[in-house]
Amino acid sequence: MDPFLALLNSISSRLSPDELSNLKFLCQSKIGKRKLQAVKMGTELFSILLEQQDITPYDVAFLREILEGLKREDLVTELKHYEEAGEGDPAEQLGIEEKHKVETAFEVIRESVGRNWKMLIRKLGISDAKIDRIVAAHPNNLEEQMVQCLLAWKKSKGKEAKAEDLVKALRACKMNLVADKVEDALQAAV
Repeated sequence: MDPFLALLNSISSRLSPDELSNLKFLCQSKIGKRKLQAVKMGTELFSILLEQQDITPYDVAFLREILEGLKREDLVTELKHYEEAGEGDPAEQLGIEEKHKVETAFEVIRESVGRNWKMLIRKLGISDAKIDRIVAAHPNNLEEQMVQCLLAWKKSKGKEAKAEDLVKALRACKMNLVADKVEDALQAAV
């Protein structure tokens, strides 16, 4: 069983109806009104947050924030135990060589991908909701929006983040010239 899903299920089972209502209120900035109205259980709320990548097994900051907003120290403590028991952020566990390859690919993509960067980010599996939040956080700075989306991809993949996946996504988006540049930069770095 996935330890993170088990944690979310445990938290959900210990929420009173009033606390669920308060959690829904605290999530208004992340989840639309219609979706929130349909939520009847904590697990449903957490499923939406997972789908939108507002919470992940390696990024529980928002979850911590809303649990602290409930003043449920027991649940915050349970979350801390989960974090301490984990192996840490797998994005930090990328091998040094692969980490360098991904950073090299990011640099080439940052310099070479233009206005169609969102197509690439979607191909990498980042949701439109996540992209929209990043864009809103960095208005009028396309380069930073793209970099933050790439970092979100890297964080979501953890140690599975590979430069070759970036190249495949570029080719799938018909950005073959940029894919060739990435491959050339990776060869030159070896």
